[in-house]
Amino acid sequence: MKFISWNVNGLRACVQKGFSDYFRSADADIFCIQESKLQEGQIELETDGYFQYWNYAKKKGYSGTAVFTKKEPLSVAYGISIEEHDQEGRVITLEFDRFYLVTVYTPNSQNELVRLDYRMRWEDDFLAYLKGLEQKKPVIFCGDLNVAHQEIDLKNPKTNRRNAGFTDEERAKFTRLTEQGFIDTYRYFYPDTEGVYSWWSYRFRAREKNAGWRIDYFCVSEALKDSLVSAAIHTEVMGSDHCPVELVVSFD
Repeated sequence: MKFISWNVNGLRACVQKGFSDYFRSADADIFCIQESKLQEGQIELETDGYFQYWNYAKKKGYSGTAVFTKKEPLSVAYGISIEEHDQEGRVITLEFDRFYLVTVYTPNSQNELVRLDYRMRWEDDFLAYLKGLEQKKPVIFCGDLNVAHQEIDLKNPKTNRRNAGFTDEERAKFTRLTEQGFIDTYRYFYPDTEGVYSWWSYRFRAREKNAGWRIDYFCVSEALKDSLVSAAIHTEVMGSDHCPVELVVSFD
C-alpha cells in the first residue's frame, strides 16, 4: 500500500498550483492532507475512485485535515475526543482490517512560544490516543508534526535552538513517541541522511537554498516494522511551503 501525506498550506491555493495533477500521478492508496484552510462546501475536489473524509476547524481559513482513500474504511473518527483539542480539525482516524490510519496537524508553538504549554498538553493527549488505538491494532500516523527531531532534521540547528519546532521540549516529546514504540519511517530507512527536508520558509529564498526543516512524518507501530517497504520525501513537488512525504507498506 502506498501512503502520501502533504501539508498543502491552503488547499484552494494548492489546487491552483497543480495539486490535482500530483494527486493523480501519485496514485496513492491513501492520500492525507493537512492545513486545508477550508470550511465545508468551499471546494469541490474531484478525486475519482476515492472516498473523501474532511475535518474542519471552527475558525475559518485555519488548520483542517482530509483523507482520500481508495478502500472504504471500517470506521472513521474525527478528533481525539478531548474538547480542548477538537476545535481545530487536526485529526482524522480511519480504521481498516489490519491497521488504523491517523492523519494529524500538530499545533505550532508559535512565535515566542506562546502556545508551547498547550502544545505539551496536546503531545501527551495525542500519544495517549495513539496508544489507545494500538491496543486494538497497529497504527500508521502521518502529518505535519511541527517538530524537527534531530539536528540533522533542519539546516540551521544552532540558530533555531529555542524556536518553535526545535525546542528541547518538543524534541523530547518526539523522542518519547519513539520510546513508546513508534518508528519514524524515514529515519528507519535513512538514519544518517542530511539535507532532505519537507518544509521551507517562504522568506529569504529558503527553498532555493534548501534551508529547510523535516517536520512531516510517517510513523508506525513497532508491530509493522517488518511490513515497511520504503519511505520518501518528494522535495521536487511544488505547490506549498511543504512537500509530500510517502510511505509504502506491504501487508502480504
